[in-house]
Amino acid sequence: MNKPLTDAEKIRRLPWSIAQDASNTIFASLTFFGTVFTLFLDELGLPKTQIGILLSLLPFCGLLALFIAPWGARVGFKRTFLTFWGLRKVMGACLLLTPWMLSHQGLPATFVYVGGVVLVFGICRAIGETAQYPWYQEIVPDYLRGRFTALTRLVCGIAGLLAIGLAGYILGHSTGLGRFMVLIAIGVAAGIVAVWCALFIPGGAPVPSANQQTTHLRGMIEALRDGNFGRYVAAICLISLAAGFAAFFPLFMLEEVGLSQSKTVLLSSASLIAGILASYFWGWAADRYGSRPVMLSSMYAQLLFPIGLFMIPRHSIWSVVAAFSLWAMGGLISMGSGIGATRLLYVSLCPPAKRTQYMAVYYAAIGLMGGCGPLVAGRLLDYSQPLSGHIGVFTLDPYTPIIGIYALLLVAAVLLIRRVKPEATMPTGKFASMFLHGHPLMAFGSLLRYNLALTEQARVSTTKRLGEAHSPLTVDELIEALSDPSFNVRYEAIVSIAHTQPDPKLIDCLVDVLGGYDPGLSLAAAWALGRMGDQRAIAPLRETLTSGYPLLRAHSARALATLGDVEIIPLLLERLRTECDEGLRLAYASALGALGGPEAVDVLLDYLRDVTDEQARGELAFAVARAIGEEHHFIRLWRRLHKAMGTASCAAVIALKNKIANLGPNNDELIDLT
Repeated sequence: MNKPLTDAEKIRRLPWSIAQDASNTIFASLTFFGTVFTLFLDELGLPKTQIGILLSLLPFCGLLALFIAPWGARVGFKRTFLTFWGLRKVMGACLLLTPWMLSHQGLPATFVYVGGVVLVFGICRAIGETAQYPWYQEIVPDYLRGRFTALTRLVCGIAGLLAIGLAGYILGHSTGLGRFMVLIAIGVAAGIVAVWCALFIPGGAPVPSANQQTTHLRGMIEALRDGNFGRYVAAICLISLAAGFAAFFPLFMLEEVGLSQSKTVLLSSASLIAGILASYFWGWAADRYGSRPVMLSSMYAQLLFPIGLFMIPRHSIWSVVAAFSLWAMGGLISMGSGIGATRLLYVSLCPPAKRTQYMAVYYAAIGLMGGCGPLVAGRLLDYSQPLSGHIGVFTLDPYTPIIGIYALLLVAAVLLIRRVKPEATMPTGKFASMFLHGHPLMAFGSLLRYNLALTEQARVSTTKRLGEAHSPLTVDELIEALSDPSFNVRYEAIVSIAHTQPDPKLIDCLVDVLGGYDPGLSLAAAWALGRMGDQRAIAPLRETLTSGYPLLRAHSARALATLGDVEIIPLLLERLRTECDEGLRLAYASALGALGGPEAVDVLLDYLRDVTDEQARGELAFAVARAIGEEHHFIRLWRRLHKAMGTASCAAVIALKNKIANLGPNNDELIDLT
């Protein structure tokens, strides 16, 4: 029996997986996938229906997964993957003979030849990827799934960007089929590198029990009966179907919007750049808040893409700007939905012990629907060629039906994903609302700095910035900072928490610090709990009123007063009369003033009469003013006294005499006293 891989062994070899995916991205971008291949088929002169047929062959081959998955598991996922991943590179090289076929055999024979190459390539791809899915579930630890997917997409995005940039340059500076042959040759070379990198990825050993076909069939039936998994697969099938329609969007930009071939190819670069910039964020968010909220929020935003296609200016100086902006937005959003969907499948929906059967059903289903997309879209495009006109600001053209169907498919997919039972994470609405509070961009920048900060000074500075963002996105890092080995960082974390929005997790952590061993941090926690204004802090603050640390009792009393805990007024009155510690007495008096109530006024005035320290007298006078509800008049007078003592005092006495005189006769004695 094969020894299970440890997480350390997996992580050490993950760079080879990333390198394999990056090299394969270059191969895919320049051969059978993406804009280059669609433009290559269009350059051959094939009608849209035939282009749709060729594009549909690749995903249709995914149906083989239903039958070959047990064989791949028995032979070994890694061995199966390497064998057929290598064979598909050979089929990629066969595309280099296309110009010869076209010149010697004509277009019909060329269509058959390219179709044969695509079909064999699709079979090899289907067998290889059927083994790849369960293999990749094995080699990536779940707690790193989101960030690993994000990092992989980041590196693949850069590789794809380089490939697309090269394709745009070559297509823009040459003509004829030869330019496509150069790109295909470069792609095949990159594909060979991808196979070589895959040799160093661990895992993928044979599964002896997989030789029982009945067990495999029973497992697939179980997967089909899994309602949660079924709803997810149905949603992904709709997305795959929509992707088949989207395969013709480059031709829409070329024929209807008026972009050149090179600019049409470079549209993908805008999408990749935006995806690269957003990849780490989406992966981090998926690991922290869950796959489903990330996926759903991205899919909601993705509905803007077809609206943008309907409204894009045609044959205008603004067409290029609008197109690149739209593709950039699409890349940013699709990165989120892709990372969320991948993590949701691997972490929550596919049981590791049944990954062969579940992945076979998943791969075959998306292959079936992914193949139907370009097939239907291509035929629909040929039928809708006469369509033209305007409806309001919207232009009608042959591509209008496929854009509309694309939008409807996305809506249906969203409705299905909403019915997938969520992980033990926050609801999608709450996740989306997190970006509407505070400063989300500042928060994310602070998170990056926090993870890079190593010195104490840097950690203190970044912890301060986490609080200044006033964003719920920084909650976990602020909690982590409370456990930092440095006292200064922990103290700064408490101060930062006090300045951010209240959160149940933050309140609980501050309560823990309040009852902790460090009195300095307990004092800060008491102040922070009072400042945050959360009523759940009242009970633990009451408990610290009996603490052995006088300063902690003082801070707790002030914090409870800030929270409006009127139930402690009798206790504070009693302690004010009996307490000998002047610092504590002043704190109790200040708390009584904040809580108000006529019963406290006489006690506060008696205390004020005996105090000689000017600062303490000022605080006590302020407490009296608050207790009788005249805080604003007191502060106004206090400020005037600090600016001009004599003038302010004289004006205050005159105003008081006038008020007494207005009370009526028989107040001469009071007037004389003033």
